Amino acid sequence: MKDTQIKTLIASEKKRQKSVINLIASENYVSKDVLEALGSELTNKYAEGYPHKRYYGGQTFIDKIEDLTIERALKLFGLTKKEWHVNVQALSGSPANLAVYLSLVPQGGKIMGMSLSHGGHLTHGQKVSITGKVWAQVPFGVDPVTEKIDYDALKKLAIKEKPALIVAGFTAYPSIVDFKKFREIADACGAILMVDMSHFAGLVAGKAYPSPFKYADVVTTTVHKTLRGPRAALIFSRNNKTKLDAKGKSLTFGEWIDKAVFPGLQGGPHMNQIAAVAIALKEAATPSFRTYAKQVIKNADTLAKELKKLGWRIVSGGTESHLVLVDVWMNGKGISGTEASDRLEKVGIIVNKNTIPGETRTAFDPSGIRLGSAAETTRGKKEKDFKKIAEKIDKVLRSKK
Repeated sequence: MKDTQIKTLIASEKKRQKSVINLIASENYVSKDVLEALGSELTNKYAEGYPHKRYYGGQTFIDKIEDLTIERALKLFGLTKKEWHVNVQALSGSPANLAVYLSLVPQGGKIMGMSLSHGGHLTHGQKVSITGKVWAQVPFGVDPVTEKIDYDALKKLAIKEKPALIVAGFTAYPSIVDFKKFREIADACGAILMVDMSHFAGLVAGKAYPSPFKYADVVTTTVHKTLRGPRAALIFSRNNKTKLDAKGKSLTFGEWIDKAVFPGLQGGPHMNQIAAVAIALKEAATPSFRTYAKQVIKNADTLAKELKKLGWRIVSGGTESHLVLVDVWMNGKGISGTEASDRLEKVGIIVNKNTIPGETRTAFDPSGIRLGSAAETTRGKKEKDFKKIAEKIDKVLRSKK
């Protein structure tokens, strides 16, 4: 690389990544093959449109790559092209979710999503996001005692508010989501059921977490978390779900979503990114990835149990996924999430500060930290390693400055 400044910075970041314990729940380490595709000549090609319906010439191999990515996405999650449509062009998770709302929910319509402090994502209708400015969020949270979703209370709220769409998914919710109950709730109020499985997609692919596809109308996911791929997103939608256009023509959800992605929100897709997605999907279909997904959950469970033994309050009492939410403030008996994150980073443990249910502080300096096991499991760590990580976290957080 001729640009020595950027070359040096990349080398420094590479060194940093290798030298730390990475517990960021939304990060992972991709394979060399994924990196090679991202840095390939596919970067040079503009491919506005969809396979076999492009606006530029020279698309012979580009179309094959996108077709293959679609095929692999469906196959990985046990879906058929007859029943499901998948868009692989969304650049990341936020625009993927935005595309779904733009195509299926009228402006000003209600989106029911988990509130941010209880584990939801910005794009589930939060006011600071465009999704909360164009649409009205009906927020739901967790039970204050169990810190898990109260499905009966959720059903009553949904029937009362009648949202156009319900989002089942999270960014900081450790427990398994009951998709069957979400389906019943959506049916009870006539809402579209969308599952944002960005955090647990790799666990679903690895048969370590329940699949939402039996119950959802639409499923969105990023690729770079537990699925261990590049920064990208996928949007799945049922072919038997339709909506009328302005002329009274019936279009499938997939047709609406495709129009929302392009030309609604973006131009030409990043084909280097799509090729990297295809590689990640193939890797996730292997027996070794299934072993990995199961180990991710074992490691997170070990981390939660060990921290609990050491006296830290674990939100919802434990974890059933790849992430652990820790109350480090403990009503003023501990330290803030920001201080905890800063202290840990000084010793090479990377986490993120995070709000917790019933938050009494601010999002900038919350009461909790969020820990994830996916990245370090990719590096080969097992339960014994995560037990040591828990002990180190405890030692650092309890030490004086």
